[in-house]
Amino acid sequence: MKKIYTFLIIEDHPLISSSYQDALHAVQSKNENLSFEKIGIAKNCDEAFNAIKEVARSKGVDIIFLDIQIPSSSDGKIISGEDLGVLIRKILPKSKIIVSTMFNDNYRIYNIMNTIDPDGFLVKNDLDPDVLAEAIEKIIETPPFYSATVMQSIRRKMATRDVIDENDRKMLYELSRGAKMKDLPGVIPLSLAALEKRKRHLKEIFNVEKMEDRFLILAAKEKGFI
Repeated sequence: MKKIYTFLIIEDHPLISSSYQDALHAVQSKNENLSFEKIGIAKNCDEAFNAIKEVARSKGVDIIFLDIQIPSSSDGKIISGEDLGVLIRKILPKSKIIVSTMFNDNYRIYNIMNTIDPDGFLVKNDLDPDVLAEAIEKIIETPPFYSATVMQSIRRKMATRDVIDENDRKMLYELSRGAKMKDLPGVIPLSLAALEKRKRHLKEIFNVEKMEDRFLILAAKEKGFI
């Protein structure tokens, strides 16, 4: 009897979406007891959140391919795939998440590992058809699976244990849109003093302590946090 796995793709690049589907087809062709059924493809955070809510009301979904650089929601509440990953863990705790990202920065990888704890973690520069097929097979049987760049970051045992949380990312996002610090307590449930403290800490993390806020935003964008 075939085991049917449902999957959802959250990815805004059609070629990457196609590569996931090709890899699933390759795995299925090698394993007569496996079958994959597509739930849908979401190209931004709005579409993804709607799809997540929809499958949560039905039978759920087995595998979710999650792009970290997915465009943010129209209301600015879901900034990236990282925020979506946190929501998926809450709404669909039984779903397996396969994260993909173009960013290979050690700190970025470490942060995603801590916030989402994905069942699969792929840096896109590592990907080829064989790696994707191996990742899918591994995640179905005995997760996790990490691509080569992710494994290198883990092995280096990064010294810092700082994690940039949802409020930090929201603050960076709002500042990048031109918001003033004094206005942020209206959109983030923290006092101005607490937000200023977080900003100082973020500047330390990104090594821009004595620089203007725009350098903090540039560093955060460079590392893929906004």
